[in-house]
Amino acid sequence: MSALIDALRRRLPADRVITDELRRLAYGTDGSFYRLIPEVVTVVNDEDEVRDVVNLARQHQRPVTFRAAGTSLCGQAVTDGVLVLLGEGLATCAIAVDGATVAVGPAMVGAEVNRRLAPLGKKIGPDPASINAAKIGGMAANNSSGMCCGTAQNSYNTLAAIRVLLADGTVLDTGDAASVATFRVSHAALLSRLDQLADDVRADAALCERIRTKYKIKNTTGYSLNALVDFTDPVDILAHLMIGSEGTLGFISQVTYRTVPEYAHKASALAFFPDMETACRAVVGLKTRPVDAVELLDRASLRAVAHKPGMPPLLKTLDEGATALLIETRAPSAAELQERIGAVLDELNAYPLVEAPAFTTDAAEIERLWNVRKGTFPAVGAVRKPGTTVIIEDVAVAVPDLAACCLDLQHLFAKHGYHEAIIFGHALEGNVHFVFTQDFGIETEVARYAAFMDDVCALLVKKYDGSLKAEHGTGRNMAPFVELEWGARAYGLMRQIKALFDPEGLLNPGVIINDDPEAHLQHLKPMPAAGELYAPVDRCIECGFCEPQCPSHGLTLSPRQRIVAWRELSRRHAAGEATGELGEDYLYQGLETCAGCGLCSTACPVGIETGALVRAVRGENLSGVARQLGQVAAQHFATTQALARTALKAGHLAESLVGAKLLGKLTGGAWKAGMPRPQPAGRATASQGDKVVYFPTCAGRIFGADTPAEALSATVIRVLERAGYAPIIPAGIDALCCGQSFASKGLAAEADRKSAELEAALREASDNGKYPIVLDASACSLRMKTYLAERLPVYDLVEFAHDALLPRLMLQKKADPVLIHLNCSARRMGAETKLKALARACAEQVVMPPEVKCCGFGGDRGFVVPELNAHALRKIHDDVPANCCGGYSSNKTCEIGLTAATGVPYQSIVHLLDECSQEAARMATC
Repeated sequence: MSALIDALRRRLPADRVITDELRRLAYGTDGSFYRLIPEVVTVVNDEDEVRDVVNLARQHQRPVTFRAAGTSLCGQAVTDGVLVLLGEGLATCAIAVDGATVAVGPAMVGAEVNRRLAPLGKKIGPDPASINAAKIGGMAANNSSGMCCGTAQNSYNTLAAIRVLLADGTVLDTGDAASVATFRVSHAALLSRLDQLADDVRADAALCERIRTKYKIKNTTGYSLNALVDFTDPVDILAHLMIGSEGTLGFISQVTYRTVPEYAHKASALAFFPDMETACRAVVGLKTRPVDAVELLDRASLRAVAHKPGMPPLLKTLDEGATALLIETRAPSAAELQERIGAVLDELNAYPLVEAPAFTTDAAEIERLWNVRKGTFPAVGAVRKPGTTVIIEDVAVAVPDLAACCLDLQHLFAKHGYHEAIIFGHALEGNVHFVFTQDFGIETEVARYAAFMDDVCALLVKKYDGSLKAEHGTGRNMAPFVELEWGARAYGLMRQIKALFDPEGLLNPGVIINDDPEAHLQHLKPMPAAGELYAPVDRCIECGFCEPQCPSHGLTLSPRQRIVAWRELSRRHAAGEATGELGEDYLYQGLETCAGCGLCSTACPVGIETGALVRAVRGENLSGVARQLGQVAAQHFATTQALARTALKAGHLAESLVGAKLLGKLTGGAWKAGMPRPQPAGRATASQGDKVVYFPTCAGRIFGADTPAEALSATVIRVLERAGYAPIIPAGIDALCCGQSFASKGLAAEADRKSAELEAALREASDNGKYPIVLDASACSLRMKTYLAERLPVYDLVEFAHDALLPRLMLQKKADPVLIHLNCSARRMGAETKLKALARACAEQVVMPPEVKCCGFGGDRGFVVPELNAHALRKIHDDVPANCCGGYSSNKTCEIGLTAATGVPYQSIVHLLDECSQEAARMATC
């Protein structure tokens, strides 16, 4: 293997050939309950790199697996050979002028493609639940579907063209006539063999009919044999065989989709039926009505979410056996939507219901209803025992068989002791998921799982002739059962297809085609308890939904990967084993480069904030000296702040002597271009007006501006007074801090002590909460909102400016565009709409770079590990308008990093309000 690694390092940059134990473990984990540790991970950015990596692996006879987002659930994205990880160079997207088609690279996240299509009223057809994290390569390779796409709008049926790299290094682009013509000559034998296979199938009437029947419902078990009966041109057959092939036949380097409409008008209703059979009879009727989604939820799934906030009260009182259907209908106009609602209600009224259903068109209410459905899977995962795995299986039957199948599954749950299992799914397609928990660390439990899966497969195949995998792909999980579902003749065809495209068997071996009848019981992922530092970690299901939110993902580790590694470190610690190289590397990759922003929790199905784990571990790892220094800094915060201002003055003096660029190099990136100058906190002058308590946070007090008048606190005071407020500054602010800076370093006790001190000062200044309290940094606002738990009326500056200042200020809009950054704390507080509204009130054009989430500055991380800030903002530059007149956010340190990265001066959004309201006042007096 060392020879192969050496060869890979000669072909790729060294940092894209990964061999350290920590990251191989991290990338050996996907969303499934399997784990294989790759010998080497390579990050590829273009087709040529993929070709060369595959060629090198073939020369050294090592298996190759392609990985996109790793959200797959059946073990198709793990390997003990060469893992080829898709880099950002493969994240391409080209939309046709009319939006009818979109050509997408395999590293594009599905939701990002839809975001770009949205202005044209279009979207891609596949809509898996993982679309916010899943990438196009995986979605096409698994023929993923979802709640609304059914079979008509999946990748197979919306494919316009595909570009693939075969195992021999040849590229075929079916959307390029020249490429097709060349391929017909170079690969005439392969195409001839495909043609012959198709002829053989069409000549076998029984097999041909079986294939057609199998694909009338959702089916992703095995290869897409429907390609052999749906198409006559072998190039088309090849293209559609690639869909659902899970990287076993070749590498998909581009997919061109025919887009589908995305209607703006939607309505949803939750209908409750007395039993499963009645609900499923209603599904049969609803298939003839204008519905876009019908999601079934059994009584167990409704019970699992009944006590969560915002759930309908009825969920707690339903009779045993009750079943719900979540129904959505969409239309291009409001009038047509009402017609469709009427048609659906007419159908529902034909069945006995627990209560009359009511459709809502309110976006917030629709989201609340869909949260019932979305909460089912994580609800089971969140309550499982530490060390157990949550498993989601995925089957489909003909819709008339749906009720009987669900009842049969419930009987199997009881027979095998899976009493926590729930059933939900896409009822319109007869496609249901069932979720249960499993301990793979005990041999008898593995045997129980094996017996259960045998019974499930026998039931689905022999009684219902259903699909053992409807939309999750075959993977390792269902590979031993492909022949059971399809029969020997069809399975033989699949073997021939695999041998035709991959004669050496090096592309993702063991996936789809596997001779081991117990392959689904091999390489089961251990889930050791993660310890008591942060208990929610044990709820992690390692799905990867968190990764697109994380600023360090792709630089070091993602939240999922931090948890994977921490679980292994905890296991070693409990077993008395040395943590070794993995433990050493975790200090930087797991701890130092975590921004602690908490955005992972906003995408996590079970609400885990990995930053909380990191802060706890940082606290455990602190030396006695570091802890003492933290305590001293907290006890003498005014002195600490003064020292920081002195250091900042010294930095500016050094910059005047050697320049900002050289000083940045000398300080390891800690010194930034455009670093603010220290300024004293502003002082309130108005005594008349509505009283409001304003707390200038410590970052704004340390990092000032070129003049006192431009400092953050002075600007906030000026705008408050201009709006008719009389701000009150708490006494002794130089010694006060919300505690956030201490919490981020793991000094939890010191952080809470500072929060308590600030609470006392705010309580006194606000007359025990009589007056509103405003903080000028979103990170501090979030900290105090969380700490106070509504004991005092705390507002973030963005929130207060939108709700209280905007109606009172006259504003003169800027003609040139402005940039805004929704920092992680503001995002977590739900401030996006209000920040945009403030900016739009002040500027004709507002740009918020869509692919930038957290800026990665993370309090002081931008000074200590500046590469994190640079990595997080690597995509911002293309979105900066040439004539931009400024950037605005609501966290001082974020603004420092944004300024350094873009060259555009970033300030608090209050500066924009100040400038525009001042200009409006000036013009009013002219």
